[in-house]
Amino acid sequence: MTDDAYLFLADTTLGSGWQGTPVSLTGELECLQTPAVRAWLDAHETDVTSPALRIVAPEQTGMIPEGAERLPVPLAGEELERVRRAGATEPVAAVEEELLAYRDSEEGRNALLHKALAAGVPAHRIVELSGVDPAALPATSRS
Repeated sequence: MTDDAYLFLADTTLGSGWQGTPVSLTGELECLQTPAVRAWLDAHETDVTSPALRIVAPEQTGMIPEGAERLPVPLAGEELERVRRAGATEPVAAVEEELLAYRDSEEGRNALLHKALAAGVPAHRIVELSGVDPAALPATSRS
């Protein structure tokens, strides 16, 4: 795993398999305006509006198709969260939004943590989004 997200060019002719998140779904990313990214896009004769231009969070870089043209890009914290949410399935994205809102409330803690685990949100993401102590998760997953 790396600390950088990756831009890559997906083969849009493939009909199956997850190929990252289209950059168009993430909103503005500061890295897209850098000279390095601009040069990379120009070298591949594409731009930020291309449906082939995809991005993955650092923990998803192993899912970039083999042989895909790729470029590591640093993302600010808020940008990284947008990339993660844009690439999440609808149930996971909805639960992650609840976990972010949970930071300001203790009400319904166990139910929300259980819901997040059941939806498939990884434990490290639950801790990151909600701010709960990681030790609170195993007890929640048993109940």
